[in-house]
Amino acid sequence: MADDSLPAAADLAALVGSRLCHDLISPLGAIGNGVELLGLSVGGAGSPELALIGDSVAHANARLKFFRVAFGQAGGEQRLGQPEIATLLADLARGGRLEFHLQAVGDQSRREVKAVFLSLLCFESALPWGGKITIARSGEAWALQGQAQRIKPEPALWARLDGGAAGAPLTPAQVQFALLPREVTRLGRTLAWEIDDTCATITF
Repeated sequence: MADDSLPAAADLAALVGSRLCHDLISPLGAIGNGVELLGLSVGGAGSPELALIGDSVAHANARLKFFRVAFGQAGGEQRLGQPEIATLLADLARGGRLEFHLQAVGDQSRREVKAVFLSLLCFESALPWGGKITIARSGEAWALQGQAQRIKPEPALWARLDGGAAGAPLTPAQVQFALLPREVTRLGRTLAWEIDDTCATITF
């Protein structure tokens, strides 16, 4: 007999994501603090080796915090403030090829931000050479647009956003294309998308 107290597969995956991110954030922070202390020590300041380690730790920390929202558990009443979202996006963009422009005022539902962040991961796969991503909210609707001089369309992959499972199996780097339609459905929204050689859009 099935145990009704067990979480659904999608919820279980989110719990695993939250656990992994939670357990890794503290040691990464400790490494960052250690690098700062080494930089303050005699002969440590200005070391290119320490600078490289520090940049790598900062990038890993930013990705981990972003993944915690994108792949972790999101309670129905949890909210994220606009400054926190903006900081997450700024940290993610630092040293990378993507620019994020947030046009959403006030606190947002964590479940909706989870769908937004999964959308950003879809854009990330389509803009490997860099570009600009605008994230806007009007009323209850979200509209995200990625622009670049050159986009990697992969229409068969993006077609998975329609909820189908046709085509080649997803790789770990493409899992967001399977998760995003589920999250949008759980929000009670309709997901729409378009992509061409210079522009991609996702709305829900």
